[in-house]
Amino acid sequence: MEWKRIHEGKINQPIVEYLEELIEKRLSENKKVRVCVGTDSQRHGRGYKYATVIVLVTEGNGGIMIYRTEYIKGKIAVNERMLNEVNKSMEVAMEICPLLDLYEVKLEVHADINTDPIHESNKALKSAVGYIQGMGYEFKVKPDAFSASYCADKLC
Repeated sequence: MEWKRIHEGKINQPIVEYLEELIEKRLSENKKVRVCVGTDSQRHGRGYKYATVIVLVTEGNGGIMIYRTEYIKGKIAVNERMLNEVNKSMEVAMEICPLLDLYEVKLEVHADINTDPIHESNKALKSAVGYIQGMGYEFKVKPDAFSASYCADKLC
């Protein structure tokens, strides 16, 4: 799957190299940065469209959103779909984590899961949080998981 940047199109280099260039530029300007990774999915036809985003947040200057999308056919239960979203975010987090550790950049994994039990996505809350925490990453869920709940949601 290819990574893209809003208004700039396809990224023609490995995502880790691209992120490194962005991070180095911000740090050379004495800007404080953090990275948030999140995934959302929505029903499309006979399957689901998943959007995974990496948001490079620059303190006081907004953020840069990098994304990729994929389509998976078939019907999936809500719990399984929520865990698929988290798994897609975790794959990206594990890929970029060594780079972020090198530059001492904070990483957050955002899950589009509601903390209110009246919502179906809440069924996956304990499993998702356990998975993210078990891997040692900081996590956020709705309403604080903007990279999943807002950024990725707009791309589905």
